[in-house]
Amino acid sequence: MAGYRQRNPACPATRPLSPMNIPALLSELLSGDDERAEKAALTLAENQQTALPELYKLLESPDPDQRWWAIRTLAGCEPAQQTTRHLLAALDDPASEVRQCAALALCHHPDPQAIPALIRSLSDPDPMTASLAGNALTTLKDEALPALITAMDEKQNPIARREIVRALAEIGNPNAIPALMKALESDSALLQYWAEHGLEKLGLGMIFVKPS
Repeated sequence: MAGYRQRNPACPATRPLSPMNIPALLSELLSGDDERAEKAALTLAENQQTALPELYKLLESPDPDQRWWAIRTLAGCEPAQQTTRHLLAALDDPASEVRQCAALALCHHPDPQAIPALIRSLSDPDPMTASLAGNALTTLKDEALPALITAMDEKQNPIARREIVRALAEIGNPNAIPALMKALESDSALLQYWAEHGLEKLGLGMIFVKPS
């Protein structure tokens, strides 16, 4: 089972199936064939009004592959409050590939209510999940800025700290300048890189040298 499967809308294999009943589509979704499952996911998303209850049930499956496909299908659905709650819950799934899928889904459906959970996911033991959570926070732009700045001042593991600085740099809000300047004082080359990138993006195109 692939852990991180990126959807490719241009691929012929992702063309939606003809309308089918929900049980038949769910059978295709769980067929074990990624091509058939992807087609079913797209068609289920198009029929989300009737499909959502069954997809929510799949999230309770003991099989992580089934949970993954449920999350992947929800990612293609129109945003809904209940769907967002399920995506947030999936950020704590025991399977890293499911957490990755949930974080990626939140990249496509930016929602301010996801910010606290995404901040926590920056400390996920799986680096890919942490990176995707950082991407999702970046899509929220200025709405995520206060939480990111606050998290920057808290004790974080190296991966989380890197993702915080990267998100601050990519958002490009002048209010992040003090946090980016602070990151320049780090001994981490990655933190320094993202801090310089963010400052250059804000028009501060200069080389900052840490005093010896």
